[in-house]
Amino acid sequence: MQLIVIVLCKESPSIELMLSIFTSYYAEQVILIFLTFLNHIRDIKDPEHPYSLEELKVITEDAIEVDNERSYVRVTFTPTVEHCSMATVIGLCLRVKLMRSLPSRYKMDIRVAPGTHATEAAVNKQLNDKERVAAALENPNLLDMVDECLAPSYA
Repeated sequence: MQLIVIVLCKESPSIELMLSIFTSYYAEQVILIFLTFLNHIRDIKDPEHPYSLEELKVITEDAIEVDNERSYVRVTFTPTVEHCSMATVIGLCLRVKLMRSLPSRYKMDIRVAPGTHATEAAVNKQLNDKERVAAALENPNLLDMVDECLAPSYA
C-alpha cells in the first residue's frame, strides 16, 4: 500500500529527513508531495494584465510568513502602482485562493506592503474584515472577477 502525504511548508524541507520520518511512522511506502504556500497563489492572474501576480512581482516567496504551530499565514503583496484601483480585488483573490486551498484552521492575514499604496490602511482593513469579505463574495460580479483571476491558465 502507498501513502501519499502532502506537506505544506514555507520552503522545501530536506526530502530525506521527511521521508524517513513518515516511513518510520507509517511503515509504508510514502510518496511525499511538497507544496509551498507560494505554489497555492503563484498562478493567480492580475485582474488588469495578462500576467500572474508572481510574474508582476506583486507576490514573492519572501512576502509570505507561515507559523504552522499557530496555524497562521500572512501574505504581503505589492501593487504595481501606488494608486492601483485593483489592490482590494488582488487581496481578495489571495484570500479566496488560500481559503479554498488551506485547511480551515489557518488564520490568514492579507496585507498591502507598507508604503506601496495610497490607501494602504483602508485596503488592509477591508481585506481582513470577515464581514466585508463575506459581503464582497456575495456580489456576483466581484465573485466572477475573482474566479476569473483564479482560473487555471493552460498556456
